[in-house]
Amino acid sequence: MDFWRSAIRQQFHAAIDMLANAIEACPDSVWSGQAPRAFWYLAFHVLFFLDLYLSEEDESRFHPPSPFGLTELEDEVVPPERAYGKNELLGYLEHCRKKLETVMSGMTQAWVTNPCPFPYRDMSNGELLLYNMRHVQHHAAQLNMLLRQTIDSAPRWVSKGPQNIKV
Repeated sequence: MDFWRSAIRQQFHAAIDMLANAIEACPDSVWSGQAPRAFWYLAFHVLFFLDLYLSEEDESRFHPPSPFGLTELEDEVVPPERAYGKNELLGYLEHCRKKLETVMSGMTQAWVTNPCPFPYRDMSNGELLLYNMRHVQHHAAQLNMLLRQTIDSAPRWVSKGPQNIKV
C-alpha cells in the first residue's frame, strides 16, 4: 500500500503542479472572459471538483471555502456572480493540495475499495481518486493549450510531484 500511496500522491501532485503553473503563467489579457470558456472559469471549475471529489461527504453537505459557492453543482452552466482572481484560485488550489494530503495520509485498503460518496459516480474511493487526477490533468492540458494558442507559450510538463510534501 505504501508504494501505491507514494506513486499516486506524486502523480496527483504533478497534475496539480501543472494546473498551478498554467494559472500562474496566464497573463491578464487571457485570464478574463465569459464563462464557460474563460480561463478563470475553467480553472475554477477544475478546482471546485477537485475539492468536492476529495471530500468525505456527498455534495449535499459539501461547502467550498469562501468566496466560492456551489454554482458548479447546477445541472447547466451557471457561472459565479463574478470572475475569480488568480490569487483567489491559487489559494483554492493550496486548499485542495492540503485536502489531498489528508486523503492520502488516511488511505487504507478498506477506504480504497469502499464505494465513493457520489452515487452518480458508480466507483470505489480509489477509482474516484484516479478519476479526479485525470480530471485535473485534462483541464491543466486544456489551459496550457489556451496559453499556447493565445500567447504561444505554456509551462513545461511536470513528470513527478515531490516525495515528501509539506503543506
